Amino acid sequence: MKRRTLDVLLSLGGLVLAGLLLVAGLVLTSNASFANTYVTDQLSQQNITFKTADTLTGEEKQKPCLVANAGQKLTTGKQAECYANNFIGLHLESIAGGQTYADLGAPQAALRTQVADAQKNNAPNLADLQKQLADVTGQRETVFKGETLRGLLLTSYGFSEFGAKAAQAATVAYLAAGLMLLLSIFGLVHAYVTPKNKAFAAPDPTPAVEKPRVNA
Repeated sequence: MKRRTLDVLLSLGGLVLAGLLLVAGLVLTSNASFANTYVTDQLSQQNITFKTADTLTGEEKQKPCLVANAGQKLTTGKQAECYANNFIGLHLESIAGGQTYADLGAPQAALRTQVADAQKNNAPNLADLQKQLADVTGQRETVFKGETLRGLLLTSYGFSEFGAKAAQAATVAYLAAGLMLLLSIFGLVHAYVTPKNKAFAAPDPTPAVEKPRVNA
């Protein structure tokens, strides 16, 4: 095969690959833009605003992201992560000793049984049991709402991270496409300056060495 032909074929293949990488970059950019726009729109509709700096409690002030976002409206995935873990999560720890919605199910069921038995037997501690049940029920409902909102915010954060990863992958695709384009151009230039008759990987003809004549 002639060297020029090989250079042209490789360069054309590089141009095709550069085009595919460019298309992949555009698709990834579109996905990243959709993810960011979708997350921002959804979070903005929640109308959540971080507490202002002067209203933060001592524990809240120990969370750097709460201080950094003080007074701002929650609109980004990173802000959603901050609010979910450092604000909602912080306050959930102070409810029912940090127990979750599932953890409070057993105590609530046990108290319901005790209240029912106390009502049947007219037990003197009925009022106290009813108060305990009301407290546990209120705690469980509060924890449920907090965990639900926290989960939704973290889901938005995760979706935004997919968008960020897509943007990073798009950047890599663009750089790779640019590199392949440059290499293809260099290949075409090399093909242009290469002699038409030069073969690929063929040994160069060695000039014959004339033997010296011996005089008799």
